Amino acid sequence: MRTRAHGSVHDTVVVIPTYCEKDNVELICRAVLQALPADVLVVDDDSPDGTGQLAEQLAQRDGRVAVLHRRGLPRGMGRAYLDGFRRALADGYRFVAQMDADFSHDPKSLPLLRQACESADLVIGSRYVRGGGVAEWTWLRRAISQGGSLYSRAILGLPIRDVTGGFKCWRASALEALDLDAVGASGFAFQIEMNYRAHRAGLRLVELPIVFRDRQRGESKMSVRIFVEGLLAVWRIRLGAGS
Repeated sequence: MRTRAHGSVHDTVVVIPTYCEKDNVELICRAVLQALPADVLVVDDDSPDGTGQLAEQLAQRDGRVAVLHRRGLPRGMGRAYLDGFRRALADGYRFVAQMDADFSHDPKSLPLLRQACESADLVIGSRYVRGGGVAEWTWLRRAISQGGSLYSRAILGLPIRDVTGGFKCWRASALEALDLDAVGASGFAFQIEMNYRAHRAGLRLVELPIVFRDRQRGESKMSVRIFVEGLLAVWRIRLGAGS
């Protein structure tokens, strides 16, 4: 892996977890690099479709891209993000952004998130503040998403409106202030737990409006089972991380 110690001049890295994203991985990396002066860290969960290999080929051609291959480890978005955060901290970046690989998060919003992080510990790309929203969703999916955020906010007392969103930018010092080894959630609830731990640590959380869009390529990883498990996990977060 190419690290800052090996010559990168950027102070920001964008962590992108992947699992079976062969149709998106190169496109999203190039879009990120075009939108923001930053490096990209692809964290691949041993994708059987060759996503990791495609990312590795891109990394060999472009030194701003690096790949972290997760093999023989517990899978899951949260585990992938945590490993990516640890690598970013070890490499000395000052800012660590995170986003999905499927273009549901618009890379063009990255500069705004990064700029806002100059005066905040965690900047959240929010669907549920003025100016934000979702596109191409049914009314039922909107209701479920907003209901999940309201439910989580009520139980955890979070001062943010979009509790489950995954488009964020962290100050490295904020991540260092959290006990990443203690994070228990891995799937849908991972974003909730990270927000809760950041709030409990006294960090400054700021929301900026974004528009979330459905993926155009590949298959969604979300399911009713994952959503229900996430809602149940909110109580584990409250009783565990909140103790």
